[in-house]
Amino acid sequence: MVFNNIDFDTYFKNYPNEDGYFGKYGGAYVSPELKKAMKEITEAYFTICKSRKFIDELRRIRREFQGRPTPISHLERLSNKLGNVQIYAKREDLNHTGAHKLNHCMGEALLAKYMGKKKVIAETGAGQHGVALATAAAYFGLECDIYMGSVDIKKQAPNVARMKILGANVVEVTHGLQTLKEAVDAAFDAYCKGYKDAIYCIGSVVGPHPFPMMVRDFQSVVGIEARDQFTKMTGELPDAIVACLGGGSNAAGFFAGFLNDPVDIYGIEPLGRGTTLGDHAASLQYGEEGVMHGFNSIMLKDENGDPAPVYSVASGLDYPSSGPEHAFLHELGRVNYDVIGDDDTIDAFFELSRLEGIIPAIESSHAVAYAMKLAKKMGKGSILVNLSGRGDKDMDYVIEKYGIR
Repeated sequence: MVFNNIDFDTYFKNYPNEDGYFGKYGGAYVSPELKKAMKEITEAYFTICKSRKFIDELRRIRREFQGRPTPISHLERLSNKLGNVQIYAKREDLNHTGAHKLNHCMGEALLAKYMGKKKVIAETGAGQHGVALATAAAYFGLECDIYMGSVDIKKQAPNVARMKILGANVVEVTHGLQTLKEAVDAAFDAYCKGYKDAIYCIGSVVGPHPFPMMVRDFQSVVGIEARDQFTKMTGELPDAIVACLGGGSNAAGFFAGFLNDPVDIYGIEPLGRGTTLGDHAASLQYGEEGVMHGFNSIMLKDENGDPAPVYSVASGLDYPSSGPEHAFLHELGRVNYDVIGDDDTIDAFFELSRLEGIIPAIESSHAVAYAMKLAKKMGKGSILVNLSGRGDKDMDYVIEKYGIR
């Protein structure tokens, strides 16, 4: 399929280019010394991603340890309540550790072992990436440091406990807004000091090249599985697919399976409390081009041109930029990027729980909420939602803040 002069038959061979750019977005804006580290990781990744031994090992891990493939569920009661459009969910909440994050964490940890590294370092917001990397570190016998903002530590206490039980060292980040952006800052600083013995396992399709590409590639298993499963289940492709995004790892992997198909694709950012700067984290809707954390993309800026404060009810989405590939797909118009606010998100959290017996992560509830609105607008057809995680981690916070609806 050719879209806006881009041939999606060869898209993954051409994007990113050898310098890590998706169009003008991406790259590696790091110190000369760290450029050597990025080059080392890139060369190691390109070596092992073509290795039959590595591929076989990763497939075995996914099958025997992660529980892949995850299923697709027809959300029949929810669909019937909304009208004639049939809504389906790709159940990444049933992936081991409860979210999509383990897909790239096992791959990154396997890469770390191949490179002879002793430690993995990461940031986390909602805690799912931290839990996934702590799990991968335990599996491979690696040390693990997880950086997490104080605000998120309080909101996500169950995941903090899980990380510690798994043997990770959870490092509390107390500066700035004490959320995801500051956790990335701290983790990146730690990596700069210890990159010879460690690898920074970025939790999304962000950061300097090769991480946006590498995380997307590891996460593409979601979209590849989903496309095959949906066509076998229904005999056709979905009319639309929907995923939430902050940095955008679950969305990038999910979309990868459908970019070359006549399917409408929707990436949903958090509108939070409204359009005022500081009340949302919708960078693609309200941001501008800028560099942060080693990559060029679309970001929310304050009056000084620095990363702006952001907010979302979902800890995993409150990041002031988006992955460079999402910025590129937004510019091309291939993916429809839109927003949904906190109130609709929490309504969807309870609606899916009550009607389908599935408690979704607040992050994933953004996608569910948008799919519910889209279903009413479409009138007929089918929608496939990437249910990127389960809501165990969010229940105490939701009850405390919103009560039982």
